[in-house]
Amino acid sequence: MKRGFYTIMSAQFFSSLADNALFVAAVELLRTGGAPEWQRAALVPMFALFYVVLAPFVGAFADALPKGKVMFVSNAIKVVGCLMMLFGSHPLMAYAVVGLGAAAYSPAKYGILTELLPASQLVKANGWIEGLTIASIILGVLFGGQLVGQQLSGMLLGFDFPLIDTGVDTPAEAAIAALIAVYALAAWFNTRIPHTGVEMRPLRADPSRSVLANTLNLLPDFWSCNSRLWRDKLGQISLATTTLFWGAGGNLKFIVLAWAAVALGYNTTQASALTGVVAIGTAVGAVVASMRMRLDMATRVIPLGIAMGLLLILMVFISNIWLAIPFLIVLGGLGGYLVVPMNALLQHRGHNLMGAGRSIAVQNFNEQACILGLGAFYSLSLKLGLSVFGAITTFGLVVAGIMWVIRRWHQRNCVNHRDEVNHLLDIARHDTHH
Repeated sequence: MKRGFYTIMSAQFFSSLADNALFVAAVELLRTGGAPEWQRAALVPMFALFYVVLAPFVGAFADALPKGKVMFVSNAIKVVGCLMMLFGSHPLMAYAVVGLGAAAYSPAKYGILTELLPASQLVKANGWIEGLTIASIILGVLFGGQLVGQQLSGMLLGFDFPLIDTGVDTPAEAAIAALIAVYALAAWFNTRIPHTGVEMRPLRADPSRSVLANTLNLLPDFWSCNSRLWRDKLGQISLATTTLFWGAGGNLKFIVLAWAAVALGYNTTQASALTGVVAIGTAVGAVVASMRMRLDMATRVIPLGIAMGLLLILMVFISNIWLAIPFLIVLGGLGGYLVVPMNALLQHRGHNLMGAGRSIAVQNFNEQACILGLGAFYSLSLKLGLSVFGAITTFGLVVAGIMWVIRRWHQRNCVNHRDEVNHLLDIARHDTHH
């Protein structure tokens, strides 16, 4: 890998670490504030909100500027969201602002891989990026759990700044204040990301029109890119699969917290460790997929999505920690093995069809819309009186059912993919030869 790849990985690690620790801190902030269970579940769809709303704009923004600069600005927005939590804004609103920063960050994070590396290294690069992201999730949820725990939060709250009243009075607020420093470290790494030399694609602008009018002009371009990727034979199957995976996976981190509280009687600090267990399995699955899978083999992993949905249902029957740990590792491993080749396939097709930033923005729009939809479905289930176990069972049935439909659709249309698969094989041979 080129040297710049490792700088990208470092920036991604610390930004993702802070994101996941902040989620635990936000859950604790709502819990100690007396917020109902459905509001805590609503953190996940609120984080996804701006991914959906701003999808037509963030991809073009990522393609118009050096991606290291885009990532720096995005981390600054996340810091603003943290400050809003500390100074009285509703945690759901403030967490949505953090999601705004993440929405701008993602097209640059993934798009720069296609600028820096050849197609033959995309699966391996995605394996490392996803593996490192999962590692940051593991450490992030553990770090967040410890930050809101009695020992570490007591140390943080013990700091006294002369002549300054910070307003930080609870363990959750102390955790959020500490995470601002982690975002600052990620922003420093963003400044060290090299320029790839790829020509920027400036935003289309008519000087005779207002900024708002020029911004709205991006909407037709985005919808054209979205339609192009859905019409592409390999683009549509990879987009459908990754969309559902992230829709389920994005909500899984709260589902595990809620399940651990009911099934095992765990508090936030203890339950956050089990979220890290799922992430360990995902990391292992991602790394194994990066070593074993190729682009032309990507569609073979679709049945794993059905298995994930069914395993979610089995979770409600587990009440022993020693059975829960290997179960959660297997659940995460299936997801990691599924998403790496599908992500690489989707990135390759999107980069060829419309450019890296725009294709990632389209991917984020669909995936985060699914997170938003499934998260709203899960939160509404709780609000309407369904138990945690009942909501998890319904959620798992929906995931398995939709993935089964995707698999059946692919089986009926797989003959039409032969030309695209042969094209991918030609690219792999060409890159290997050179």
